[in-house]
Amino acid sequence: MLDALRRFLTEFAGASGQDGFAVDDHRVAAAALLVNLIGADGIADAAEKAALHDVLKAHFGLDDTETAGLVAAARRREADAVDLYAFTSVLKRSLDACGRAEVVEMMWEIVFADGEAHEIEDNIVWRAADLLGVPDRERVELKRRIAASAPRVHAGPEASA
Repeated sequence: MLDALRRFLTEFAGASGQDGFAVDDHRVAAAALLVNLIGADGIADAAEKAALHDVLKAHFGLDDTETAGLVAAARRREADAVDLYAFTSVLKRSLDACGRAEVVEMMWEIVFADGEAHEIEDNIVWRAADLLGVPDRERVELKRRIAASAPRVHAGPEASA
């Protein structure tokens, strides 16, 4: 009981938890958005899981162990979240416009990791981008750019817009 209270107070204060990442760490918030996105279509395949690891490692300059810790922290935080706002609010406070657009870019990289954009994934990126203050035009341009480099892409209606 006392340990649970101590963990709660530690997390509430924003200090590092058992995973080494603070509750308000923008990397955890971004990773949790990506974890949410992977499970959105009901199929978390190997390509998406590998892309999650690769995207986080590359964008945040982490090694394999740090990336695994970040993914674990993100999974825990995503499981406790009620909605996307839990993550986008941290990102909006922590990142400038370019950083928030980079999160949307990371989301598109995950969406197209399996070669196609599902409608629900597209909707999640749209909602997250809106909450992050990333303009529709920029979101669509990021989608087009990532889709163009993805294999076997079925990009949906925005790709032809």
